[in-house]
Amino acid sequence: MQQEKKYIPFEQIKITDRQWPDKTITKAPVWCSVDLRDGNQALVTPMGIPEKIRFFHTLVDCGFKEIEVGFPSASETEYEILRTLIEGGHIPDDVTVQVLVQAREELIRKTFEAVRGARNVIIHFYNSTSTLQRKIVFGKDMDGITDIAVQGARLIRQLTEEEVARSGMNIRYEYSPESFSGTEIDFSVAICEAVMQEMGSSKENPIILNLPSTVEMCTPNTYADQIEYFCRHIKNREAAIVSVHPHNDRGTGVACAELALLAGADRIEGTLFGNGERTGNMDIVTMAMNLFSHGIDPELDFSDMSAIRAGYETYTGMKVHERQPYAGDLVFTAFSGSHQDAISKGMTWRDTHKTDKWTVPYLPIDPKDIGRTYDGDVIRINSQSGKGGISYILKQNFGVVLPEAMREDVGYAIKQVSDEMHQ
Repeated sequence: MQQEKKYIPFEQIKITDRQWPDKTITKAPVWCSVDLRDGNQALVTPMGIPEKIRFFHTLVDCGFKEIEVGFPSASETEYEILRTLIEGGHIPDDVTVQVLVQAREELIRKTFEAVRGARNVIIHFYNSTSTLQRKIVFGKDMDGITDIAVQGARLIRQLTEEEVARSGMNIRYEYSPESFSGTEIDFSVAICEAVMQEMGSSKENPIILNLPSTVEMCTPNTYADQIEYFCRHIKNREAAIVSVHPHNDRGTGVACAELALLAGADRIEGTLFGNGERTGNMDIVTMAMNLFSHGIDPELDFSDMSAIRAGYETYTGMKVHERQPYAGDLVFTAFSGSHQDAISKGMTWRDTHKTDKWTVPYLPIDPKDIGRTYDGDVIRINSQSGKGGISYILKQNFGVVLPEAMREDVGYAIKQVSDEMHQ
């Protein structure tokens, strides 16, 4: 692989006295699910309306208050799913539906037609701002790209005022400089300030400024530097909710989201189990459960993880990998003898000491907190298992308590059976 001259190192952000490394996450962000947007799902067979309706209700049951339901100006299916949700009374009063639209007049007008009758709506508009997109796709300079965003913002504000006067709909704004991760940071700040001014954003009526790593191009610490720089340089910061939308091209989408919170972000967009185009979006399940494992309420309910996973696999046709954090079949399972012994002793220690703290080696959370069991989910037997694990299985599953003197002989006998069965 000859790559030295083909690929260009990512340019670092010139930031002094960065503050995010000294911070800790103490509360959950505002979550927004983008599971229902076909562009993010990138499914071989896109979901139909029945699957999307069921998926929407699953997301509501998990506790999401902001759900992006699609790109209604992009296709008839996307339009119809939104109309079905609205006309069928599927949207709870405390849930806001978000709709995506490019900053183009005909698409914006179609989007406002699609949302009529909804109670709470976020109009999420975007245009691409990156160096490569400006040069290769649009052939425009920074002023030309800024004009696209400002013209779109102006029309959205006008149509909002007309709709609010007509129906009283609660409409909020979200703007994304798409390909933020590949955009000069000072230009990202400048174009967002221009949009904020056009929208009349204020502390009482803040705009959501969404900063996507549309393609993940750098290490998580550099993304955090981008977010902190943006938050420190944007004028009228209190008039903006800073949101991030990390992708997973480098395999670090969750890390980017966590460090972005440290750097000043308020809101996270992502999907269940990280589904999405290319390598996927940031996995909300993993990030939320990471918070949970540190004693922070994620404000989402994944207590019946198996049911959520089964629904997701049914709706999307995708599969959750056996090693997917928290949700995979084998993520709590120990086959190794030393691991089994430590887990068994950890369980016994908790029972003996009557502690309410989770103190079991090799298990980052209590499997029961997400609807898993100790029987079968935690310790399983194969030829690599030890006497401690085998004794644990006999006790837990069959009520057989082996005397200490018998454990080694019984362990060897069972491992021999396992070896022979797998030859």
